[in-house]
Amino acid sequence: MEISVILGWLMPFIVFFIFIFLIGIRIVRPTEKGLIERLGKYKKTAEQGFHWIIPGIDKIIKVNITENMVDVDPQKIITSDDLNATVDAVVYFRVIDPKKSIYNAQNYRRQITSLARTTLRDIIGKMTLTAANSKRDELNAILERELDKQTDAWGIDVIRVELQRIEPPDDVQTAMNNVVIAERDKKAAIDFATATETKADGEKRAEIKMAQGKKQGVILRAEGEADAIRKVAEAEAEKIEKINTAIQKYFKNEAQIYKKLETVENSLKEGTKYVIDPNTEITNVIAENLAGIVPIEKKTPEGKQ
Repeated sequence: MEISVILGWLMPFIVFFIFIFLIGIRIVRPTEKGLIERLGKYKKTAEQGFHWIIPGIDKIIKVNITENMVDVDPQKIITSDDLNATVDAVVYFRVIDPKKSIYNAQNYRRQITSLARTTLRDIIGKMTLTAANSKRDELNAILERELDKQTDAWGIDVIRVELQRIEPPDDVQTAMNNVVIAERDKKAAIDFATATETKADGEKRAEIKMAQGKKQGVILRAEGEADAIRKVAEAEAEKIEKINTAIQKYFKNEAQIYKKLETVENSLKEGTKYVIDPNTEITNVIAENLAGIVPIEKKTPEGKQ
């Protein structure tokens, strides 16, 4: 009887303590770190896992420690060549010291955005629009270094900055497009002229080689003809030499007789008939070799043979 009374008296306290225990449970995920405050004063940093705080006395502030991104809204920036360019960017960062990010900055995300806008105006305002567009990688690196240095006091590590666009006013953009088109046309014209020149040079070299080939052919043909003439002449000379040798051997001191014989030979080849004096020596020479040639006897005054 007394035990049931005691349990009935203690039950509200037990329920109250269970309720207090349950509402004091806090779970910190692996992507977070927790800052535990007691009566408004920093007590400790809670790592991932289970934690219990005193309800109403303790407070836990969870901070995401993974890579985050803030989008820097478009803004108008006057460049050094007095052009009103529209610029926006994206900043990627990570909290490496949750305590600094909470206690050294009122709202680090908003402050990073504001700082990025100010840094963009300061850096791009000192450059021409063309230089800013052509040096985006360099600008990204400069912005990253500047933001990382200035956010170090907030426990923030700026990973990278990416400029999304740097656009001039519409009228300037049209003029720039026209310049790009003109440059492209100029390059195309230069390429066409170069190709034409290359083609003409190739044709010229081909004609030169063709002319050289023809020249070489003429030279070789002339050399061939000269060589042929030389060989014919050599053959004729050899022939004459052999003839002279034969004359010296068989017709020694009778060159005139040989010449007459040669004349007879040529005439017989051409079918020409000659009347030969039977009293000449040539008759005796050819008598044995020329059948059908009969010496004509001299007629006497009376007409007799």
